[in-house]
Amino acid sequence: MPYTRTSSTHRAPRAHRAASGRGRVAALLTGVLAAAGLAVVVPTTSTAAAACAAPYAASQVYTGGMSASYNGHNWNAKWWTQGETPSTGGSGVWADQGACGGGGGSTTSPTPTQGTCNHPTWVAGTQYATGTVVKYAPNGQYYIATHDNPGYDPTISTWYWSPYTCTGGGGTTSPSPTSTTPNPGGFVVSEAQFNQMFPNRNSFYTYSGLVNALSAYPAFANTGSDTVKKQEAAAFLANVNHETGGLVYIVEQNTANYPHYCDTTQPYGCPAGQAAYYGRGPIQLSWNFNYKAAGDALGINLLNNPNLVQTDAAVAWKTGIWYWMTQNGPGTMTPHNAMVNGNGFGETIRSINGSLECNGGNPAQVQSRVNAYTSFTSILGVPTGSNLSC
Repeated sequence: MPYTRTSSTHRAPRAHRAASGRGRVAALLTGVLAAAGLAVVVPTTSTAAAACAAPYAASQVYTGGMSASYNGHNWNAKWWTQGETPSTGGSGVWADQGACGGGGGSTTSPTPTQGTCNHPTWVAGTQYATGTVVKYAPNGQYYIATHDNPGYDPTISTWYWSPYTCTGGGGTTSPSPTSTTPNPGGFVVSEAQFNQMFPNRNSFYTYSGLVNALSAYPAFANTGSDTVKKQEAAAFLANVNHETGGLVYIVEQNTANYPHYCDTTQPYGCPAGQAAYYGRGPIQLSWNFNYKAAGDALGINLLNNPNLVQTDAAVAWKTGIWYWMTQNGPGTMTPHNAMVNGNGFGETIRSINGSLECNGGNPAQVQSRVNAYTSFTSILGVPTGSNLSC
């Protein structure tokens, strides 16, 4: 993916020498007792394995210090992770705590059942402590707070909430984040059409991640007539196509730019580092203030954890939709408003990169976006509408 000899002394260790000595004494004593006709009882040493933690579940978000069992071992997460199977390889996020016995360890265990479903309903704006379980009324599912938060939406704030499974009291099993459940009314782009639009896409940019991100802004590609909905989806994906080279690039390619995206005049500074706020995701989110704004809107701590945009597909898609729905950029309206109010695809270009491309600034770049939009509307079976260029 483009974007990134020991000592030769043969002395036995001290513990081993001591054990060998004790072995010789035990052998001599056994021989004496046997010669005397006495029964010999050889004691055995038994070390009970630790109890297994709850089985690892690919859909579960694990934060530093959280435990899970897998393949008969307990594992501790060193930092935030999701979908990384416990092992000593990979990113190194998991620490092997040794063998365990009982209560888990299955290689295919689902999220375990954890008590009865008698938890309170989530209320926006209410302070929730880590470990609090709530019922989310809109979908009837349960979620557990993985970090303290001031009432962020559990279906949006995956940093602060994780699905929670319980029984009784009307609870249901939380869906996996990799499900393709559409937003209310159904996403207007099918998975087959998405794959047709992006035949060479990076596997990071999943269709399921896009569909899961739709809950952040239900009005996205879900406003107006069926034609307008499809035109908006095509417009968003056409701009994304241009920004990422056909959903190939996850992060900005010019690494020399990385240190330039820290606005030190902001009171919150750049806690993740001077060079941590480079372009990431489908619309290449950049600058510390944009990570702060997007994170605040989505209930995800992106200012301190900007890497989430390049490691979590749903988070990446959410930041793209956040910009599309809420930011004017160098234009005069959001791209969403441009499409649903009939201003045309050209205005979405202006809102994303108009200062560099529009008004004759870079007509080849504009045409690249227009070509993708024309192709995508054709795939979706709708007209392009007017005002294609800026």
